[in-house]
Amino acid sequence: MINHLDFSKYLNMNKNLLIICVIFISSISFGQKKSLKYANKLFEKKAYIEAAVIYEKLDYNKEVLQNLGDCYYYNSKMGKAKTVYNWLFSSYKDSLNPSVYFRYVQALKGVNDYNTSDQIQSEYLGHEVNTPNFIENLKRIVPYNYQIKEVNTGSNEGDFGVSYFGEDIVFTSLRNIENPEYGWNKKPYLDLYQAFVSDDKNLENVVPFSDNINTETHESNATFTSDLKIMYFSRTGDKQVQIGEEKYAAVKIFRAELIDSEWTNITELPFSNDMYSTQHPVLNKDNTKLYFSSDMPGSIGSFDIYYVNISDNTYSDPINLGSSINTKHREQFPFIDNDETLYFASDGHEGIGNLDIFMSKLMDSQYKEILNLGPTINTGMDDFSFVLNDSIQKGFFASNRDGLDKLYAFSRIENKRTFIVVGDVRDKNTKEILPGTKVTLLNEDGSIADELIVGEDGKYRFNTEPNKVYSIEGYRDFYIPTIEEFNTNEEGKVEYNIELEIESYDDAEEIVVTKTDGYIYIELENIYFDLDKWNIKPQASKTLDVLVNLLKKYPRMEIQLGAHTDSRSSDEYNLILSENRAKSTLDYLVSNGINKSRLQSKGFGESQPLVDCGDNCTEDIHAINRRCEFIILK
Repeated sequence: MINHLDFSKYLNMNKNLLIICVIFISSISFGQKKSLKYANKLFEKKAYIEAAVIYEKLDYNKEVLQNLGDCYYYNSKMGKAKTVYNWLFSSYKDSLNPSVYFRYVQALKGVNDYNTSDQIQSEYLGHEVNTPNFIENLKRIVPYNYQIKEVNTGSNEGDFGVSYFGEDIVFTSLRNIENPEYGWNKKPYLDLYQAFVSDDKNLENVVPFSDNINTETHESNATFTSDLKIMYFSRTGDKQVQIGEEKYAAVKIFRAELIDSEWTNITELPFSNDMYSTQHPVLNKDNTKLYFSSDMPGSIGSFDIYYVNISDNTYSDPINLGSSINTKHREQFPFIDNDETLYFASDGHEGIGNLDIFMSKLMDSQYKEILNLGPTINTGMDDFSFVLNDSIQKGFFASNRDGLDKLYAFSRIENKRTFIVVGDVRDKNTKEILPGTKVTLLNEDGSIADELIVGEDGKYRFNTEPNKVYSIEGYRDFYIPTIEEFNTNEEGKVEYNIELEIESYDDAEEIVVTKTDGYIYIELENIYFDLDKWNIKPQASKTLDVLVNLLKKYPRMEIQLGAHTDSRSSDEYNLILSENRAKSTLDYLVSNGINKSRLQSKGFGESQPLVDCGDNCTEDIHAINRRCEFIILK
């Protein structure tokens, strides 16, 4: 038991301890705030590597997690980015900007976690995304498959941006360790290098490009005129400019001339600007257009692809390639082959990973349909900087699939492509799915390419070939066949979604009625026969001509001709009489061009009267019972 004095000592001791704890916690809190402020300052300066080191030591909240994930993301450390974004989304998902969703999806793709990436992407896009299916579809329709080989460049510092320079290549590299260190990734600034490519696709005699071109800032992505006397290249500007809340140095495109074996007359192109970047220039075959990437005002996304027309060393205003190429995200690294086909890198179009390589053919002076080059060249990480030597179907591209930008050589071989037509079959009026419908794929000459019976989901799927004309037909009993024609093309359309809407006979024709007995009847005026006769009278022939026209209109319709008698005479006599009348009706239809295989005749005698009057039938009731009925069988 504690006495009064001891208890007072006890209180004083704990009070002192509490004060010490408060001071200790306050100092930690103050240190955390100071460290967070410094980390944020580094983050704003895009010094992501240094910022990440500090964020890693701080208590995690929304701001810290988002910035740390972004630090990893912007340096392609996708495994770490995924882990941090997972924590961020588990606690703050509902308050995150869509751009964070985008980076999270890209990080997940970077580690090939397509299940989670598709789930997140479907949520923020508002429609289903299925990347594994997308990849499988690409395998069927890409024009080429790529055989890949990593290029030995003699360095492990990071290389990309190849261009052809006579028998050599010029490429971009981080290998100059004497350059200043770039805060973004703690690597040297970029320079241009020249090298010879050996037969086994490795680089030999690697030397720095001209000292007049390389400086202490970034230079990259050179392109040369066909006579090799003029070059264009990217260079980071020499001053930082305040843009909104950020300061940065814009990337600009420069022009240089080769005079007496020296690159000189280096000038900034007139459409470059301190307020936005222009980069990744590439010339077309005849040097009349210069394509590049830019975030200039009027861009659709963060970077768009533009071109300028060149004439007598003057340049048109930049022309945006439009929304078929450019998205709200990045389109960069354009390349134009000898056929004016555009290749470019994008993370805005549906893809396999982060930056994927796409192509678009020039049609009617416009680039329209784009096509992902597929999984033999694209991965979950960045794949970009594609160049091609058309004459040998070989070239280079860059990728950070192994964690560092590296050059890869490729040879491409033609892919035996198949396109897909998919869809479902529905009732034209009710829009209900129609299981059991036969769907037939027809070649242009009408021959059957494939056919199937749809299941409970009403869906069909056929493989087709590019550049062909097909028809697709839906058919089921008691419905009018529907045929749709379509063309496959070269522009990378993965699926042709054709919904077949077929209409039932009783919806299409007033004289076709489904009755309570479940049968579908063709309701015509009654056909009258003389007593004990079965020949077709003139009035009856007019009625049957309506039936002839209906059967010709629907060449797959099959019917049963049912003849009935009144109750006079014996059962046996009436059965024979009705069979003769039914056969007589059938013969009339055949004589008017209807194939006999579509017709059935049956006599019912007096067994199925419309009015069962027994022995008290009037002449009018006998006439009603003495009739022909037409039931649709198919």
